[in-house]
Amino acid sequence: MTTESSRLTIAQLAELAGVSTATVSKVVNGRSEVSSETRAAVEELIRRHGYRRQRRRSTPTALVELVFHALEGEYPVEITKGVAQVAREHDLTVGLSDLRRDRAAADAWLERVLRHRPSGVIAVFSGLTEPQHEQLARAEIPLVLLDPAGAPARNIPSVGAGNWNGGLTATRHLLELGHRRIAIITGPDSALASRARLDGYRTALDMAGLPVDPELIGRGDFFIERGLAESHRMLRLPDRPTAIFATNDGQAIGAYHAAHQLGLRIPDDLSVVGFDDLPTVRWAIPPLTTIRQPFTEMAAAATSMLLTLSQGEPLSQSRVELATELIVRESTAPPSLPPA
Repeated sequence: MTTESSRLTIAQLAELAGVSTATVSKVVNGRSEVSSETRAAVEELIRRHGYRRQRRRSTPTALVELVFHALEGEYPVEITKGVAQVAREHDLTVGLSDLRRDRAAADAWLERVLRHRPSGVIAVFSGLTEPQHEQLARAEIPLVLLDPAGAPARNIPSVGAGNWNGGLTATRHLLELGHRRIAIITGPDSALASRARLDGYRTALDMAGLPVDPELIGRGDFFIERGLAESHRMLRLPDRPTAIFATNDGQAIGAYHAAHQLGLRIPDDLSVVGFDDLPTVRWAIPPLTTIRQPFTEMAAAATSMLLTLSQGEPLSQSRVELATELIVRESTAPPSLPPA
């Protein structure tokens, strides 16, 4: 006597009979367009082994699951705008999750996602773990990485920005103003974007024939407090920098506070360039010169890719990189100190 678990699926029957799964399906469902010989062979296999009807996979929920490593500041707001814009056009709801690098929260989140089966998942900045990728793939839930922290696996689509070119452009802007003592405050070493911006900075100095001074590299973490601390350290050097390139806007605001505490005026005594162009930095005093990341457009692109995947269609490209842009405001000017 065959049990449910020992019976064969359509795919297994098709393999044994040497025919397509469509042909076996026609036999199982009593369709006529199958030769009598093939029908007899398939029916004999079913008699011998039994047939296990596969459960129909549930229809995906009309939901885009947007997951952040932390819901803090303006960054998630700009990303959510872009996702919501595309989701609205397709009558989809957007769900927000904040994992906060918490293993228990991540496990609970994944269990909920697998249970509700959304149309797809967009993971922002910090990618999910390899086992989580595999579980989503097994459940046939599409995944797109947005602004991934590290290099995404080849089979996972992603959307990012031109970080290397942004770092190059920011540093070139300061060089063209006449600065030669240009400091940088990086992001975390683990972030791909941070490393790319630092590489762009190094390249710009190299092209200008200037050495990279290790004392002018501040190791940051993309938070204001670290920007403040690293700016304080570098601005107290005997041969202090005349300009700081902060690799995100938060650390640029930290540089503003350090300059104020040390009695330096921006841009008269110190030029500052940020990276992101978050909405509030235009209201800083003075308004911040920065590299614009097109967050809304990046998020919209990631959502469009996700919808293509959810419809079973292939992507024209698995990696999309949008251009960054220098936005010149009032925080940069030629140095008041003569070049070293």
